[in-house]
Amino acid sequence: MKHKGIICGILAAVCYGTNPFGALPLYEEGVNTSSVLFYRFSMAVLILAVMLLVQRKSFRISGGELKTLGSLGLLFAASSITYYQSFRFMDAGIASTILFVYPVMVAVIMATCFREKVTASTVTAIILAIAGIGLLYRGDEGVSLSMTGVMLVMVSSLTYAVYIVIVNQSEIRMSIVKLTFYVLLICAMCLFAYSFTSPDLHLMLPPSPRAWFFACWLGLVPTVLSLVLMTLAVHEVGATPTAIMGALEPLTAVAIGVLVFGESLTFRLAVGIVLILSAVLLIVLGKNFHLRTISHAITSIVRKNWRWKS
Repeated sequence: MKHKGIICGILAAVCYGTNPFGALPLYEEGVNTSSVLFYRFSMAVLILAVMLLVQRKSFRISGGELKTLGSLGLLFAASSITYYQSFRFMDAGIASTILFVYPVMVAVIMATCFREKVTASTVTAIILAIAGIGLLYRGDEGVSLSMTGVMLVMVSSLTYAVYIVIVNQSEIRMSIVKLTFYVLLICAMCLFAYSFTSPDLHLMLPPSPRAWFFACWLGLVPTVLSLVLMTLAVHEVGATPTAIMGALEPLTAVAIGVLVFGESLTFRLAVGIVLILSAVLLIVLGKNFHLRTISHAITSIVRKNWRWKS
C-alpha cells in the first residue's frame, strides 16, 4: 500500500536529518571528517550484521548480486566523499542547498530512461522544496561560489540520484537489511581506502565515551534507519516521490539546530519550513495518504521487514 511508502520516506528523511546531532559533537572533540564518515558506516555495518544474525539470515550472495551491491556501495561512497570534500571549498550550508538538486536528477533520469510520467504536482513539489531549502541557508551575502566546490556537490547529487534509481529499478531479491549491510560494508571499505590518500585524512579513534556514543548514533539513526526506510519507500512509492520527501532532511537539521544547539528561528527559516512541508504535503496527497492509517502502516512495515526473505 502506498501510504507505507510515504511513512517510510518521511521517517527516512527525518532520521537522515539528525546527522548534525551526531557529527557536530564529534567535530568538537577533534575527530576529523574522514574518521567521522568511516565510523558512521562501520558502526552501521556492525549493527546490520547483528540484526542479520538475530534474524538468522544467510550472508550468502551470488555473483550477480555482488555486482549490483558493489555498484551501490561505490555510488554511496562517492556521494559521501565528494559531498564532505566540498566543505573544503565552500560553506556547508551552501553545499547542503546545492545538494538538493538530486530530486530533479532522479525525476529526469526516471522520465528519460524509464519513461516515468512527471506530473504537475511533482514539478510543483520539487520547486517548492528547492525554494524552501534555499531559504534555510543562513550564510553571508556576497560570498562567491567555488567552481570546484560546486562540481563536487553536483557529483555527489548525481551519484546519490543514480543510487536511488538503481535501488528502484534493481530486481535483486533479498531482505532490505541484508542489501543495506552489503552496500554499507563496501562503502566503509572504500572510505577506509580513501583515508590513506592524504596525510591529513588519517583515521582517529573516538577520544571519549561520549564520542563513541555519537559515533554509534551516526551508525544507527541517520545511516541504518534512514537507508532501510529509504529503500522501503523507493520500493513502495517510487524514486522521485522518495527523493522529494528528502527535503525533510535539512528541515530536521534546522530543527535540531534550533532546539538542541540554541540557534534562532527567523521569519526566513519559518517560510522555508512552510514551503518544504507544502512540497511533502503535495506528495502525500498525491498518494491518497490518510492519517488514520499511520499506526497500522508502521506495524505492518516492521513485521514485513522482519520476515523478509533472505
